[in-house]
Amino acid sequence: MSKKTPISDDDFSLFRDAVKGVKKLQQDTINPPRRQTVEQTRKKRTESTARDHAFYFSDEFEPLLKEDGPTQYARTGVSKYEVKRLRRGVYVPDMFLDLHGMTQMEAKRELGALIAECIKENVSCACVMHGIGKHILKQKTPLWLAQHPDVLAFHQAPLEFGGAGSLLVLIEIPEK
Repeated sequence: MSKKTPISDDDFSLFRDAVKGVKKLQQDTINPPRRQTVEQTRKKRTESTARDHAFYFSDEFEPLLKEDGPTQYARTGVSKYEVKRLRRGVYVPDMFLDLHGMTQMEAKRELGALIAECIKENVSCACVMHGIGKHILKQKTPLWLAQHPDVLAFHQAPLEFGGAGSLLVLIEIPEK
């Protein structure tokens, strides 16, 4: 064991004299960038997938949809019986998307993210609540959905899921 000797005032004065005129060094340490957490990586992946799925939505192209009656659509090759089952409420949505208060760009991005998430989670039916408002999203949402290759059909939702202010969407889930 070593004995500690008390520091005297002479030692302090010697030290002060020795370091007189010395300037403080500037810190030059470079901090490495922090590693991303799994949650941050997952969030970025979801955002990029949403951007990829939003790519399908164009404002220029307008598919031919029925003007009269409730909003409905069935992709070529899909039975009209599936649209009828959507109308009757046979399909119960597992995911819901509320577009109230969003701009068209935000709505496109969220719609793409919903479809991507449904495919990822193997959810075949989702409900998109666009509202009525000024009829902008009410008119655009069916046009965007009809353009997406993974959307099999959609129909105006029954009253319990939002009625004229929402759509039930049937999504094709690829075999794994």
